Amino acid sequence: MVSRRMLTVLGGAAALVTGTAAATIAVTAPQQRQRDHLTGERLGTLDPDRTSTVAADDGTPLSVSEIDPADGGKPELTVVGVHGFALSQLSWHFQRRDLALLTLPRVRQVYYDHRGHGASGPANEKTSTIEQLARDLDAVLRAVAPEGPIALMGHSMGGMVVMELAQQNPELFAERICGVAFIATAAGEVGRKGLPRGLLSKYNPLTRGVGELAGWQPGLVEFVRAAGGQLTRQAVRLLAFGSRDVDPRVVDFMLEMLAVTSVKELVGFVDTLGSHNRYAALAGLKHAHVLVIGADTDRFTPYSHAERIAAELPDAELVRVRGAGHMVQLEQPEVVDSHLIDLVQRCAGVTDESRPRRMWRWLNQ
Repeated sequence: MVSRRMLTVLGGAAALVTGTAAATIAVTAPQQRQRDHLTGERLGTLDPDRTSTVAADDGTPLSVSEIDPADGGKPELTVVGVHGFALSQLSWHFQRRDLALLTLPRVRQVYYDHRGHGASGPANEKTSTIEQLARDLDAVLRAVAPEGPIALMGHSMGGMVVMELAQQNPELFAERICGVAFIATAAGEVGRKGLPRGLLSKYNPLTRGVGELAGWQPGLVEFVRAAGGQLTRQAVRLLAFGSRDVDPRVVDFMLEMLAVTSVKELVGFVDTLGSHNRYAALAGLKHAHVLVIGADTDRFTPYSHAERIAAELPDAELVRVRGAGHMVQLEQPEVVDSHLIDLVQRCAGVTDESRPRRMWRWLNQ
């Protein structure tokens, strides 16, 4: 069986090049492999090479981490992770671990917490918007990635923020953004599928008490809490993940992330998520390589959202991860990371001929 390290270091990306526009690749990992990636892992404990605080345009402090290539080599581009609602930069644990090992090409990684999330400063009613979060992302890029090519990874709300940045600053995407990965996200119609749109309202009494979930279709901001006021472990397992056999350590990790950001901070973002409509902004991505990853049991942003994004971007690669839920990058990280590696390699101009032969023995089309 091919090891994770071999897949990562050699750049064994999963995307099978078919030559067709927006080709769909359906992949799944057996349960044993899903658990193998946790061997020896202490989730959320990876140390960055550098940390800093970047001031947003209104002075709000944003917590930023940077990770250099593990072998000390010179990076060819910067990969920036933009996390989902109610999460933090820690949600990219497996991606930052595996991309640090990549040597073809070497990459520098940047992760940060949105305002109102994780270790960053607070948001208020006026600044709890996708528009503001896109300006924050722009501030982070100016501060820690002022030069060179960039690849952006956006999960759920993070993907929405990337879309808005393309709308605000199309020149950046024409000149420096070489690749974009949309993971379990939507370009609009967020309340149309999944839970009813009415649950998005901050005036809904259920929503006000449960704004602590995360990153997925905002309808599930009404995530069920126990009578004692705590988010239930069973609810997280059932709604955030596709497999009933997801490793308990991953569920615990989710609960730890969700406990960091207060419900009071998060409720302010409900309206901006419910009104999200950025199909037109996708046109700004025409110069970039685009990867769209959806999970077929995602209860927050159903796979149809990934299909719609890919339909608007006919040259995008569309990947359907079978058996995974909204937190697909935690649930099936080897699937996600191998496609991310492929995207990064395309950004760096690595040709198919120079890539090692792809070796996914558990690829299931």
